[in-house]
Amino acid sequence: MSTPTVREQFLVISALGANPMELTNVLCRASHENRCAVVTSRLTRHGECSALVLEISGSWDALARLEGSLPTLAKRHAFTVNVVRSAALENRPQALPYVAYVSSAYRSDIINELCQFFMDHNVELENLTCDTYQAPQTGGTMLNATFTVTLPAGVQISWLRDQFLDFADALNLDALIEPWRPQNPM
Repeated sequence: MSTPTVREQFLVISALGANPMELTNVLCRASHENRCAVVTSRLTRHGECSALVLEISGSWDALARLEGSLPTLAKRHAFTVNVVRSAALENRPQALPYVAYVSSAYRSDIINELCQFFMDHNVELENLTCDTYQAPQTGGTMLNATFTVTLPAGVQISWLRDQFLDFADALNLDALIEPWRPQNPM
């Protein structure tokens, strides 16, 4: 992956469809055919529906051609699509990446309560993964959530960790917050 130049611009494409492989193939091929590059992509399945989010880079005219071709592709391949122009994320060299893991019995308010905690402490959300499942031992519905966050520069880490753990205890959540580590360290 090349480093984006100043002249490159970005599109964020979100698409929903039934066939994850076709959805990914069609959008990646269209990007390539329009001289654009896929910078990041995320695909998840949600029941019978798949959600694909792509960040695409390219010159303004290449992105305009790609953007113009998407409604026809969406109709032909039976998926919905939404497109937003974006800019590169600014560097935050003093910010600290952390991961918060949460497990608990499922309650519908847990995710919004956790988001509110992080908002109240000026913590930025980078990624969120949340799954529910039936516990085989009890049959109860359980929740596992992983928040990848960025702590603001100058935050007292031990104080924030204590605040988070106290907050989780008050909601009866099993929680942990620790520094983010690369998945494949070199």
